Amino acid sequence: MPEAEATGLQTLVVGLDGVCSSVLEPLIDDGLVPTLEAIQQRGAVAALESQLPPWTPSAWPSIYTGKNPGKHGVYDFLQFDGYEWDVVNHSSVNARAVWEVLSMQGYDSVVVNVPVTHPPRVSDATVVPGYMAPEAPDCHPPGTWEELIDELGEYQLYADSRYSEASKADRLESYNRLTRMRGAAFRYLLADREPAFGFVQFQQTDTVYHEYPDDEAVVRSVYQTVDDEIGSILEMCDPKLLLVVSDHGLGPMDWEFRVNEFLRDREFVETTAGDGGMPSWSTLAETQLQNGEETTTQRRSAAERALETAASVGLTSQRLAAIVRRLGLEKQVRKIVPSELIRAGSERVAFADSRAYMRSRTEMGIRLNLEGREPDGVVSEDDYESTRAELIETLESVRTPTGELCFEQVLPREAVFDGPYVSDAPDIVIVPAGFKQYLSASLAGEWFDEPSESWEHKREGIVMAAGENVSPEADIAGHIFDVAPTILASFGLEVDREMDGDPLAVVSPTGRRPYPPYNPTQRVRTDDAEVEQRLADLGYLE
Repeated sequence: MPEAEATGLQTLVVGLDGVCSSVLEPLIDDGLVPTLEAIQQRGAVAALESQLPPWTPSAWPSIYTGKNPGKHGVYDFLQFDGYEWDVVNHSSVNARAVWEVLSMQGYDSVVVNVPVTHPPRVSDATVVPGYMAPEAPDCHPPGTWEELIDELGEYQLYADSRYSEASKADRLESYNRLTRMRGAAFRYLLADREPAFGFVQFQQTDTVYHEYPDDEAVVRSVYQTVDDEIGSILEMCDPKLLLVVSDHGLGPMDWEFRVNEFLRDREFVETTAGDGGMPSWSTLAETQLQNGEETTTQRRSAAERALETAASVGLTSQRLAAIVRRLGLEKQVRKIVPSELIRAGSERVAFADSRAYMRSRTEMGIRLNLEGREPDGVVSEDDYESTRAELIETLESVRTPTGELCFEQVLPREAVFDGPYVSDAPDIVIVPAGFKQYLSASLAGEWFDEPSESWEHKREGIVMAAGENVSPEADIAGHIFDVAPTILASFGLEVDREMDGDPLAVVSPTGRRPYPPYNPTQRVRTDDAEVEQRLADLGYLE
């Protein structure tokens, strides 16, 4: 690794989305990621346990707040208000980010591309939001986005074209170009701001596995580019502590389990067609959302109304899909059938009429339709515990088609989360055995099928640490809740008493103390069709 030029940077965190040892070690063995290999050789490396659920929108807020979702309030890509939903953003995170805590203590920061940081809050940090923000988002301080464009010539959050529309070569170039932009932006801001704390995140290490999980050449190219950018960052700064952290791991799936189909067969879920519930089918369309088209304001066509009518008497697009698949005509149908037509005929979970349902697959749980809590609750408070216990017992006994237990844990939410926002969590958390089952909220005829995506998130990520006081023999295994406490302790600051983690064994203990309570800001709606489309493209919205 080249000799670094010393700067005032005290602590640097590099976030790698979805990286784990089973993904990284073969790349190290083949000499493809020399920067990460050098960090591992001169520092310490270990598994970093993720949370439940181990998905980007909830896990990164847990990393940067040091708190479980019951304390920061984000469980999923979606935030629900009754039966209505919106995509989460930073105003959904009801806890201070670690750079906001550092700001209270007089330290400034540069934060680039960390997910769920838009819109940024006022602090001494320069924040350029990442994943789930709209393109060209507001930054802090205002004008930072325009400054990056002026200095770098270009800066984007997302590729110009969607995955389904781009050739593999074009898509790979977009991955690598976006990665290089992250590194260039971070290096420029480090040199210009000279912060005490830096945090840069690379998202493409996860995206590539959602879009090209079995293409070794594409995966390797992305990781090589990420490694190059980390190396360039370390050439210009020499932090006292370097942490490389991931929010979760990735790996292959065995089965897809359709939770709402199972619950329908157990008479917990009721369904509807057209309006009245969340759409739950996307097999014919490449995504459930509108392929980038603005259809909500368009007049519904006669064909759309006709298909909705057909669905009301049982001819739903799920049944049509089964016929189309048997005939091998899926690609042709996708070209000629408008996605709004498919949605109109899609069978949906009727939230208001159901006793229990999965709202969103990445929430990884089941919500009861409770009287007094949901707008049209049908489960009484007196029946809540018995209904939940019945569901837990039923789910614990589910077996895959090959005879293995489907779930390693089926837990009441209070066994997983604690804090003022536990009421926003699903009532039951379902943990796939070995994280080998792909959970789906779709209605598609059978409980089990081949997974919609061959790779998906796993519970175990990775942490690397290097610095003047880090021994390669140090046991730094920990939890993602430990990252924010470690950052505070690296500055000699006491850890917030409300944080759920503890400093990793790369810093000296600093004790704990209470910090001023956080006053939640007014919720800002995302309500952005392009953001929703990107989530659908990656399989997060069905």
